[in-house]
Amino acid sequence: MTLNDPKDRFIARDLSWLMFNERVLEEAADLSNPLLERVKFLAIFTSNLDEFYMVRLAGLRRLIDSGYSHRDKFGYLPEEIFVEVKKQVDALTKKFYDIYQNKVKKDFEKNKIFFKAVEDLTPQQHREVRKYFETTLFPIMTPMAVDQGHPFPILPSKTIAFAVNVLREGKPHLAIIPIPKNVPRFIRLSSERGEISFILIEEILRFNLKNFFRGYQLQENTLFRVMRDSELYVAEEFADDLLTAIEEEVKKRMRAKVVHLEIEKSCSPDFLDTLCQGLEFSKTEVVSIGSTLDLTCLFELTRLVDNSAWCYREYAPAKIEYENIFERIAQGDFMVHLPYQSFFPTVDLIRAAAQDENVLAIKMTLYRVNEDSAIIKALIEAADHKKQVTVLVEIKARFDEEKNIRWAKELEDAGCHVIYGIANIKIHSKMTLIVRKEEDRIRRYVHLSTGNYNEKTARVYTDVGYFTANDDFARDISDVFNVITGYSLPSPWKRVVSSPSDMRKYFFDLIDREIDNQKRFKNGLIRAKMNSLEDVAMIEKLYAASGAGVKIKLVIRGICCLVPGVVGLSENIEVKSIVGRFLEHTRIMIFNNNSSPRVFMSSADWMSRNFDRRIELLFEIYKDDVRDHLQYIYDMCWKDNLKSRFLTAERKYIRQKDNEEKFNVQERLVSYYGNVRAS
Repeated sequence: MTLNDPKDRFIARDLSWLMFNERVLEEAADLSNPLLERVKFLAIFTSNLDEFYMVRLAGLRRLIDSGYSHRDKFGYLPEEIFVEVKKQVDALTKKFYDIYQNKVKKDFEKNKIFFKAVEDLTPQQHREVRKYFETTLFPIMTPMAVDQGHPFPILPSKTIAFAVNVLREGKPHLAIIPIPKNVPRFIRLSSERGEISFILIEEILRFNLKNFFRGYQLQENTLFRVMRDSELYVAEEFADDLLTAIEEEVKKRMRAKVVHLEIEKSCSPDFLDTLCQGLEFSKTEVVSIGSTLDLTCLFELTRLVDNSAWCYREYAPAKIEYENIFERIAQGDFMVHLPYQSFFPTVDLIRAAAQDENVLAIKMTLYRVNEDSAIIKALIEAADHKKQVTVLVEIKARFDEEKNIRWAKELEDAGCHVIYGIANIKIHSKMTLIVRKEEDRIRRYVHLSTGNYNEKTARVYTDVGYFTANDDFARDISDVFNVITGYSLPSPWKRVVSSPSDMRKYFFDLIDREIDNQKRFKNGLIRAKMNSLEDVAMIEKLYAASGAGVKIKLVIRGICCLVPGVVGLSENIEVKSIVGRFLEHTRIMIFNNNSSPRVFMSSADWMSRNFDRRIELLFEIYKDDVRDHLQYIYDMCWKDNLKSRFLTAERKYIRQKDNEEKFNVQERLVSYYGNVRAS
């Protein structure tokens, strides 16, 4: 190892992401997790991998096809990292199906849950399957011939389809039958008492393929699945209308280049050649699967099996008691820790603002919003009540573009002033500003968060929301909105730091102070919790702090390109990852500051995109009880040893020693907030 080589100094981003997804997969094999929760981890793993194919692997293919031959910041040429990534993906896919086939399915069978083939059905089940095919599947299925008059059909990304070879008068014909996405993959069958039986719709369809080709002889059929390049390519600085430009690019996804093709292992080489020609995909890159394709459908299964013993123990998010949300905020700053505490105060703030006759204006950023959003409804209601409503909808949120475009149009139609985003910059900060008339003054209320305004993810992501009516905060956030929505240069801010202007430098200054404190007082310490650490300049700064003796303890759920514990480079840095029932999303940064800790919350991870290509916010917490509680949250995360893995100098994630007292931070916090609620 030479510490001057980027390959030795860093872990490549894509390899680190695959290491994270492997940790997700390990949870599916962990018998301490309830059975249906293990199934969810399998579904999450494969859903994650789909996105990796459509975005990261697609990007590498694009670079290679363009002839790009420069090394990335981690030291790899595109061809080199592509080969390494493919090797890791293939190994993970093999491991995934081994866990599904040999562990999870066998555990299902032990619990009398069965996945049946048609030949295994009882007479009653046969009747059910035949009726379902005739009344539901057959009417909606559309076989598509492939010949001189019918080109190979355009199949949207993540489509599963049958390729069928049929004969008539000795002449072969090819047809494609896509499996519809608007029907469940799993059909529950009647079973004997105590048993649960399912059949996949592709099993039903395969048994009934002859019904689609009367007068023809079936020769061969195979299931296959395609994924396409899903990145958007918009010359944003030249787009007259960013919304229209994004809409047009989203439409092109359906015809984008195929970047991944899965096919059943039983497919013959000649038939595979035919499919690869039709899809314009290299035969050497095809992934053969000897099991069920596309197991994201396991999400369905967890909703079809009702047994609380096979799930995590239920809990109710703790309520924060108050009568009036504005009065509660005016009493003093407070925080809400999701999902342990209820998301209701956040929704209530927007609803109350919509209905309160004294509220004059609402300003808000939206990045990812759930379907049937109560927040969107409240903003529309506010506009109906003639309030000034300004909403910054980031339409470039990947895979949520269509939904965000729809929300943006609905809000605009309701009378809201909608900003669709900024060219070449994503608005990733989560902030709300409410302007209210109170007696003889105007008062502003602020909500800032580490996570999205999304009621659905608020139940499964750990995040922190902060409520304040502090004048300094209010002035700063007002100014941030003016900078984003208009032509205004930021004035010096008292409470917030933003990217892409000065966040990286601000962090560097904080690290430099810890280096100085280590030299003077021997107590340099940095503790931080985030989703990802990828920015090379930040990593180098942390290496420098480690070299100066500063202790650094990082809780990083996903990507970590820093290598900890390397002598002469990072021996004072420790990194751990927590993967559990909730997705760790909270971003907390704590700098020891000569034993007088400075505590920050942020919407940003330590990634280049967060520092350079996104509008993000970092803000310091001054209120003692909130500051102390954020440190408590971090300390509990660091204490976890059941859902944590330490990253070693050898670039492996390992569990902590078995002889330590067992501690699961997420279950501990469920109990902690439950006790607070009970009191």
